[in-house]
Amino acid sequence: MWHPYGKAAEMLKTLRLSVFLHVEKLLVLTVATQETDGFRRFLKSARNFNYTVKVLGRGQKWSGGDYMSAPGGGQKVRLLKEALQETKSEDQVLLFTDSYDAVFASGPKELLRKFQQAKHKVVFSSERLIWPDRHLEDKHPHVREGNRFLGSGGFMGYLSNIREMVSNWTGEDADSDQLFFTKIYVDPDKRKSINMTVDSRCRLFQNLHGALDDVVLKFEDGRVRARNVLYDTLPVLIHGNGPTKLQINYMGNYIPKSWTFETGCTVCQDDLRSLAALKDSEYPLVSIGIFIQQPTPFVSVFFERLLKLEYPKDRLKLFIYNQEPHHEPQVSSFLRDHGGLYQDVRSITPKEDMDSAAARDLALDICRKDADCDYFFNLDIEVVLKNEKTLKILIEQNLPVVAPMITRAGRLWSNFWGAVSAEGYYARSEDYVDIVQGRRVGVWNVPYVSNVYLLKAHLLRSQLKDSAVFTSHSLDPDMAFCHSLRSAGVFMFVTNMQTFGRILSTENYQSTHLHNDLWQIFENPVDWEERYIHQNYSRIMRDKLIETPCPDVYWFPVFSDVACNHLVEEMEHFGKWSGGGNTDTRIQGGYENVPTIDIHMNQINFEKEWQKFLVEYVAPITEKMYPGYYTKAHFELAFVVRYRPDEQPSLRPHHDASTFTINIALNQLGQDYQGGGCRFLRYDCSIQAPRKGWALMHPGRLTHYHEGLPTTAGTRYIAVSFVDP
Repeated sequence: MWHPYGKAAEMLKTLRLSVFLHVEKLLVLTVATQETDGFRRFLKSARNFNYTVKVLGRGQKWSGGDYMSAPGGGQKVRLLKEALQETKSEDQVLLFTDSYDAVFASGPKELLRKFQQAKHKVVFSSERLIWPDRHLEDKHPHVREGNRFLGSGGFMGYLSNIREMVSNWTGEDADSDQLFFTKIYVDPDKRKSINMTVDSRCRLFQNLHGALDDVVLKFEDGRVRARNVLYDTLPVLIHGNGPTKLQINYMGNYIPKSWTFETGCTVCQDDLRSLAALKDSEYPLVSIGIFIQQPTPFVSVFFERLLKLEYPKDRLKLFIYNQEPHHEPQVSSFLRDHGGLYQDVRSITPKEDMDSAAARDLALDICRKDADCDYFFNLDIEVVLKNEKTLKILIEQNLPVVAPMITRAGRLWSNFWGAVSAEGYYARSEDYVDIVQGRRVGVWNVPYVSNVYLLKAHLLRSQLKDSAVFTSHSLDPDMAFCHSLRSAGVFMFVTNMQTFGRILSTENYQSTHLHNDLWQIFENPVDWEERYIHQNYSRIMRDKLIETPCPDVYWFPVFSDVACNHLVEEMEHFGKWSGGGNTDTRIQGGYENVPTIDIHMNQINFEKEWQKFLVEYVAPITEKMYPGYYTKAHFELAFVVRYRPDEQPSLRPHHDASTFTINIALNQLGQDYQGGGCRFLRYDCSIQAPRKGWALMHPGRLTHYHEGLPTTAGTRYIAVSFVDP
C-alpha cells in the first residue's frame, strides 16, 4: 500500500546517497609504468573535466605481459591491491581504468549519477565478446539488454567492495586480470557478496572491441560525445581495448572537445615549443634525410626550395640517398655549390647499391647515435615544399611525429591515411575528405604518414631503438616505419593548419630528353606552370600588361627565362636542324614556300605538350583580344627557328598559313644576338627589340604581311606556331 511518508523516505535516501556521491569522493586510479602518448592524452581528457587521478606503477618496469596478444595484466591487480591497503577513506568511490587507450567524454557528475543508477556497489565495463576463457560463457548471468561479458579495462565501485574483490589476488604479474575478475563475476556467491554487475548498455563505459559498428561520434554544442546507437547511450569513458587502438585515436581527435564544428581545433596551440627567442646557434639540430628512389621531375627545383628553407643551415645535417643514376648530376651540382653551407653532408650514390629500406634505417641510425641530433626530418624528392617555414612550424608543434599535409594537385591523394584496414593497408576514415579539402582544419592523430615528416630524435633512443625500423619482409618501407611507430605506442600526427605544398606525380616520367621536365604539363601542371610560365602571366588582364606595338598585333609575357633556355637547349641537343631549303619532307606536300632553319615540335615528340600549352595559356588571350573568335588551338606547324648571320639571318616578306600566329622570343637581344625583329609591311611597323619570353600574336593571312629582320650577330631563337590553319 502506498504511503506518502514512504515516498518521502525514499527521496531522502536518494538525496543522502547523492550527497555521498559528491565528486570530491571520486578518485580515478590507473596503472601507467610509462608516460606514453596515449597516457598523456588520457590525463588531458581527465583534466578537462577536473577528475582527480592517481597513477600507480609510474616508473616501474612493466611485467604484466603483452596482453594485446595473450592474457596478462596481473600487475595492475597487484598494484591496485597495494594502493587500496594504503587508502583510508572508506567512503571513497574509485574508478579503475586503463589509460593508454582511453579518454573521458564527460565529467564526474554524470559518471557518478550513472553509477548510482546502476544500483550496485561495483560496476564493470561490458563486452560483447568473451575473453580469455570461452568455456566460462554459459556461467555469465544473462542481462535484460546489452552485453553479458565483463571487461576489466574499466570498473567503478566503493572502496570497501573493491578491496574485498581484490583481497584474494595471489597471482603473478603476467597472469590475466580479466580472467581473475571474470571468475569472481561468474561465481554467484561472490558476485552477490561484492554486489557487482556489468554496464551492459554502455552507459558508463564503452569498450570498442566488437562494437565499432555501434559507436558514432555525436557532435553537440561545443563538445563531442561517443554515442552507442545500439542502446542509444552516451558513455562517459571510451576505451580502445584490444585491436581498436587506431579507432580510439580517431575518436580522440574529437572527444571531448579537441575539435568541434563551432570552435575548430581547441588543442592545436597547446604545449607548443617556441623558437622565436632563440639565436641561430641555439636552434635544435635537425638531420634531414632526402631520398631519391626513382626518376622524378623537377629535382633541380627541389634543391632550390631546400636552400630557401627558413632554418639556420649550420644547424642542419644532410643525408642524401640517390638510387637513380639519372639524377646524379643534379645531386652533385647541389653538393658542389651549396654543400658547404650545412653542418654536415652524407651522400649515398647509386654505385653503392643500397636499397631504400636500408638507406632510411641508416639515416635514422646516424641521428640516433648522434647525441646532438634533436630531430630527423624526412623529405622525399617528390615533395614540393612551398612553405619555407615548414620545418619551424613542425618543430613548434612539439609532437613526437608530425607531418605537414601535402596533396596531389586536383586529387584526394595525400601523404597520410585516415585509417588502416585489418590487413594493414589503406582505408578511408570518415573525416579524410574533409581534412584533405580543408573543411576540417587542425592537427590530427593518424595511423600512417609518408614522404615528409618530422620525428623527435629521442624516440630513436627509446621506443625505436631497433635499427630496422623501415625493414620488413612483408611491408614496404613506409608501411613498416608506421607499423613500428604504432607497435611502440608512438602517435603520428598530420597538420593542415597551414598550406605546405604538394606531392609530384612520378607516373609516366621519361628520362630520354635533356630537359625532361618540359614534358610534365599533363602529369604535374601546377609545377610545370610555376617553372615555365612567366611570373607576370597571371597579371596580364588585371594589370593590362598586353601591349599593341602594331595594329592588331598583341605582345604579352608567356614564358619564363627557364622555359626559353630549356626549349633552346632541347632543340640544340636534338640537333637535327632543317637545311632551310624549299624541299621539306616533314610537311604535307613536301614543299615549303618560305623556308627557315628550324626543328618542328613533333621531331622531339613535344606536339601534344605544345598544344596543351596553347590551349591553356594562349587561347584565353586570343579570345580576349579578338572578340567573337574562339580557338581550339589546332596547329599543323609549330617549330623553333634559328637565325644566324652566316646561316639564315632573316626571312623574306610572307603571309603565314594560319588564322593567327604566335611568335615567342627565346633569347635576349643584346646579350645573345644583335639585330632581328619583325616588320609588318602593310603598316610599316616594326618590333625591333623582342623581349625574351614574350609572345607576339598577330593574324596570319591577308592583313599582316610581314618579314623577319636581319640578325647581324650572335644567334636568335624564336618559337613559332601557325594556329588554326
